[in-house]
Amino acid sequence: MSDATSGAVSDAVTQTGSDVVRYEASGHVAVITLNRPAARNAVNHEVALGLESAIDALENDPDVWVGVLCANSAGQARPVFCAGADLKAIEAGQLDSLMTARGGFAGFVFRERTKPMVVAVDGLATAGGLEIVLAADLVVASTRAAFGLAEVKRNLIASSGGLFRLPRAVGRAVALDAILTGEPIDAARAFALGLVSRLVEPGEAFAQALRLAEQVAAAAPLAVRASRRIVRAAATTDDDTLRAMSDQEFRQLLDSDDAKEGLAAFIEKRSPRWSGR
Repeated sequence: MSDATSGAVSDAVTQTGSDVVRYEASGHVAVITLNRPAARNAVNHEVALGLESAIDALENDPDVWVGVLCANSAGQARPVFCAGADLKAIEAGQLDSLMTARGGFAGFVFRERTKPMVVAVDGLATAGGLEIVLAADLVVASTRAAFGLAEVKRNLIASSGGLFRLPRAVGRAVALDAILTGEPIDAARAFALGLVSRLVEPGEAFAQALRLAEQVAAAAPLAVRASRRIVRAAATTDDDTLRAMSDQEFRQLLDSDDAKEGLAAFIEKRSPRWSGR
């Protein structure tokens, strides 16, 4: 386990992954760690493949209901969650090696997922690093975190979702300011604008993200996934379609085993035992 997450996931841990992306599952929560601290966790070919493989493991394990994405910043003078694309790969003409067919950049930013992902940011998330954050579902950040799209400073653009996802997250004016200047948004402002859901002290982002993931995992997993689908669709779908989608999801949930369990637990005044079916 990386220095960023050491000791946080306990009994019955399943560990897989590569040197640059680690995957650890315990109970209903899986932790995915970006592990290139010496390279500011920049995305190279191995990271893209490793992150895609980690998402495969999360999605394919019926016992895992929520993911936490974090980064190892051990040894960094100024913590960095992810500096984006490895510019050495771009300079060498290897841009495509940072993509996967299913996930796009880092094997993640355009990946179709069914399970919620909480991202813990305890430093700078810039360029593709912010695009990874924007592709997650919930963001826990420390007060030393910052969020930027610095591509214009290198005659590039944020082509992996940042140019349309950041305006949705913080508003058009603030997003354009950050995008056109290349200057990051600090954590306090990101929290006030709604990009960050929980703001904590430095060094506490991962622990709080894990607590949040466990809270999500304590809810009915089918209802969590259905709610997530509708909320994410709301950014690009009209109200009539969303209304029909909500009705269909609700009716499908009523036919599930967990719906029966939820009602029984309420009547019997006990905690529900979710099965995910």
